[in-house]
Amino acid sequence: MPELPEVETVARGLRLTVLGRRILSVTLRKTDFIDDPSLIERHLPGRRIEAVERYGKFMLLRLSAAQGEENSANGDNAPSALLVHLGMTGHIASTAIAEPWEKHTHASFALDDGRELRYTDARRFGRLAYLSAALLPAELEGFGADPLEVTAEEFATRIRSRHSRIKALLLDQTVLRGVGNIYADESLWRAKIHPAKLGARIDKKQAAVLHRALQDILKKAIVMRGSSISNFVDGEGRPGEYQHHHRAYGREGEKCYRCRTIIRRAIVAGRSSYFCPKCQIGPRGFLAMSSTPTKSRKLAAPDRKKTTKSSGKRPKRAARNRLKTK
Repeated sequence: MPELPEVETVARGLRLTVLGRRILSVTLRKTDFIDDPSLIERHLPGRRIEAVERYGKFMLLRLSAAQGEENSANGDNAPSALLVHLGMTGHIASTAIAEPWEKHTHASFALDDGRELRYTDARRFGRLAYLSAALLPAELEGFGADPLEVTAEEFATRIRSRHSRIKALLLDQTVLRGVGNIYADESLWRAKIHPAKLGARIDKKQAAVLHRALQDILKKAIVMRGSSISNFVDGEGRPGEYQHHHRAYGREGEKCYRCRTIIRRAIVAGRSSYFCPKCQIGPRGFLAMSSTPTKSRKLAAPDRKKTTKSSGKRPKRAARNRLKTK
């Protein structure tokens, strides 16, 4: 699932292409991922896109009041927003209206410049929702601080006041909004903190180091258009590049870039967590999963193929497009 850097990348692309454009019409196909499709069809036409904001892992397309109805008594035509969540396979971008619709395009918004803002989502785990000015505050209530804006002092307070695992705290959207599995593992590796360590056991100095590491990594990932682990691309169809700079995430069995110890994997907060057992000392009694060095796995592959061929059995086809993270 796209995390803060990926969502910020998409939001920046939309600011360049749809900001200030007026929505002329709405076309919806499959709508099982849309909160009340009739609200979108009824309220979006005629409104101008006045801002594109990232809020955690969500995007908010801020909409103007409908033309000629700014003073509506019931408030339905007051400034509002379209909430967009990309889920696992969602993609939103503007394209020329003459371009054929891609497969799995489920929503299209015709704009006043001859283009369309199209939302595609193969698995439909994303979300679209029209939020009136009255409903928007309730939708955003309960989210934590933005990790790029939170101060070191507030970050330390949010982390050190809880007895949950630090990995769980980083993923908890009521603590920090926008951080996911990738950047939690990367920042913990940078700060030399084990993902299973309790937040209350992290001292002020460690919290400051983690705060700085998290912000540095997120900012660098944004510059590099995020991480393309499976099928993420920006608004122009380009994959991100930060996956080439991962130091922990997805590197089980490979050597740590700092100390050359083999990277291990464990389940923390219900998620696979990658860490260096030497650089990131785990809590007493914590057990990681067994790990096989990358070279050993590669060397073993020819033997398995040979055995399969000699037995006359056809190997099963591997599942494709299997995502590692939300």
